[in-house]
Amino acid sequence: MLSKRARFCLGLIAVLSLLSLASSCGGPKTEEDTGGPTAKTFKPKGNEGTISGKVSYNGAAPEAKKIDTSADAACTAKSPNLTSEEWVVKDGKVANSFVYIKDGTLADGSKVGDWSFESSKTPVTLDQNGCHYKPHVLGVMVKQEITITNSDATTHNIHFTPKNNPDWNQQQANGAAALKHQLNVAEVLVPVKCNQHPWMKAYIGVLKHPFFAVSGDDGSFTIKGVPPGKYTVIAWHEGGVNGTEQKMEVTVPASGAATADFTFGASAELLGQPSSLQMLPAIEFPMLSKK
Repeated sequence: MLSKRARFCLGLIAVLSLLSLASSCGGPKTEEDTGGPTAKTFKPKGNEGTISGKVSYNGAAPEAKKIDTSADAACTAKSPNLTSEEWVVKDGKVANSFVYIKDGTLADGSKVGDWSFESSKTPVTLDQNGCHYKPHVLGVMVKQEITITNSDATTHNIHFTPKNNPDWNQQQANGAAALKHQLNVAEVLVPVKCNQHPWMKAYIGVLKHPFFAVSGDDGSFTIKGVPPGKYTVIAWHEGGVNGTEQKMEVTVPASGAATADFTFGASAELLGQPSSLQMLPAIEFPMLSKK
């Protein structure tokens, strides 16, 4: 018969063995671990096309507001005329709209979601320069590296506030090394703010595929490498609680080009888009007392 001490030692060895086995297995893989459900990896065939167009604003665009930076002398010195960036409109063309393929069917009948796409190995940079984020809107693929830099002579506090990804909040002093971050779950779009300077905002679109673009100062955008097929294309712009969108169905021919032009503003008023026409405030009447 084994002694009490021997039985204790054997029991401890068994427990340690089970813990080791559990650690090596790591439990079941989740979509966040694998980047998505099992799917065939998309390989270009050489007959891909493009989706390009312009984002416009119909009517008088909302005026940019002057930002008071007096709380931080470094911000005032570098950006004395800093203004808000909700609507950057020049000659009726809208910058900073995130345009992307939401879903669709390829020419072979498969769906965009049936495929997996290798995440880009090229990092994207989000810079804090002049006490605002550059760029104001950007797109990345799931698990693509984001490099955050500080070009200002002041301290910033970068705060990602996503819904589908974990919250991420980091301080970065002037001259500090670049920060690295990645978002593991698709999300349109992730708001970014600075806890030191409340006017600083940026937005990051996170997708499982590379079919997205951001409109430039002239409102133009181009999505490259799109396989032939029919797609639902969304143009997203900040505003409201969760931003505002326009949708369009687009067919991309083999080795061809498709056009998708979007318009925000007065023409979209009934769809809840920002408009140069302002709603009148509700009139409240005093309640008459009963005698």
